[in-house]
Amino acid sequence: MRRLIALLFLIAPMTALAGNIMIENFELQPETRWRFFTDGVMGGVSSGQVAFVRENDQFHARMTGKVSTENNGGFIQMRMELPDGAPENVTGVHLIVRGNDQRYFVHLRTSGTVLPWQYYQAGFEATGDWAEVRLPLDSFERSGRLLRAVPIADSIRSIAVVAFGRDHEAEIDVREVGFY
Repeated sequence: MRRLIALLFLIAPMTALAGNIMIENFELQPETRWRFFTDGVMGGVSSGQVAFVRENDQFHARMTGKVSTENNGGFIQMRMELPDGAPENVTGVHLIVRGNDQRYFVHLRTSGTVLPWQYYQAGFEATGDWAEVRLPLDSFERSGRLLRAVPIADSIRSIAVVAFGRDHEAEIDVREVGFY
């Protein structure tokens, strides 16, 4: 028991030094925290799914589907609510992802994004190899002028990984989600 406690005291500072605050690693019942939905909620025709996968003793979420801009559509997404917001003083979003060499997005909703079509968005490329993605909060673009220019960390109420904005096949794996 003493060794375990000593090990925890050694690991915790290393995690803090890395600068990442993990909020999801998909190990323990992620299906209770993540929701999948498409532009079908607004009349679009995109389709897809999210699956939670264990591969080589690593856990991740796999979002796949077909994004279609027909009928004013154009997205699929997996979203997790953050009722307590992000930790105060964080400056960005951290992900570990791989994908099919396509551009994907992170959408943040805050206490100020009250309408369904309001969000903050930042894009990234997902290649076939696992890679860390770091998106500073000030790189997120607001969906409309009524929103603050930059989201405030402790006002963030949800985070989503999104295939968005153009006709394409989506396939993205997400191993870790957090802040820095």
